[in-house]
Amino acid sequence: MNSTIAVDLELDITGEVCPMTFVRTRLALERLAPGQTLLVHLKGAEPLRNVPAAAESQGHAVLALTTGKDGVGRLLLRRGPG
Repeated sequence: MNSTIAVDLELDITGEVCPMTFVRTRLALERLAPGQTLLVHLKGAEPLRNVPAAAESQGHAVLALTTGKDGVGRLLLRRGPG
């Protein structure tokens, strides 16, 4: 994960399943101002594939996606305009 980017909000959805993983992510992104960042902790192949794709389709930027040895993905998003 790029340590030079400040994280404005963190969200842990490791216990959630699709489609709630993106619903919770979308709600968190809506709380941010355009340009702010959200760090999402997620787990499982489906959320790791679907949440970044859904965020990008809604105009948000995926800044980083890493998976730790614990199997938890860390997705850094930047809220898009509007």
